[in-house]
Order: sequence, then C-alpha cells, then structure tokens
Amino acid sequence: PMAAITSILTRATGQIMLAGLLLIVWWLVAAVAGPRAFAQADWVLRSWLGYLVLLGSVWALWYHFLAGIRHFFYDAGLLLNRQDAHQVSWFIIVGSVVLTVLTLILFVF
Repeated sequence: PMAAITSILTRATGQIMLAGLLLIVWWLVAAVAGPRAFAQADWVLRSWLGYLVLLGSVWALWYHFLAGIRHFFYDAGLLLNRQDAHQVSWFIIVGSVVLTVLTLILFVF
C-alpha cells in the first residue's frame, strides 16, 4: 500500500538529509580551514553533484516535514483508514515536490 511506501521513504529521507548536512558542514569547516580547502569544498558544492545532493536534501526535508505532520494525525487517531492514508500519502509526495520547487524559485532563481 501507498502508506507503507511513504513510511519507508520517511526513513530514507532522514538519510538523504544527512548527506546534505555533511556536505554543508564540510563546506563550513573548509571555510574556516583556509582559502585552498574552501576552494575545493566550494567546487564540489557548486558542481552538478553538489547541487543534486542539496536539491535532494531540500526535497527530503520537505518530505520528512510533511510526513511528520501526518504522524501527528496518526497519533491523534485520525487518517488511519486505508483511503485516508492513501490520499495523505499522495499529498505528502506532491506537496514535497511543490514545496521544493517553491524553495528553488525563492532562493535560487
């Protein structure tokens, strides 16, 4: 069922966010370490792979946030039937993509 898939994705997004966090921490530590270290870290961060990791991290953050809200409803005993869980699962997927695109529009373009 879709609710099970989104539940597994919630755990995976935690790991994806960690990859982005490690990249940002490396970039910040390199900034303190000196110009040469910063240039290397900055090159990686601004490469297509760095952008892809950061984009994935932003999506994972929004996904994880929306999935956390769903769990508040679950804890309250709401949205537990199959049809509601299916609809909310799709809302989380679509909502996280829309919020990621809005984030890109607001902060990148």
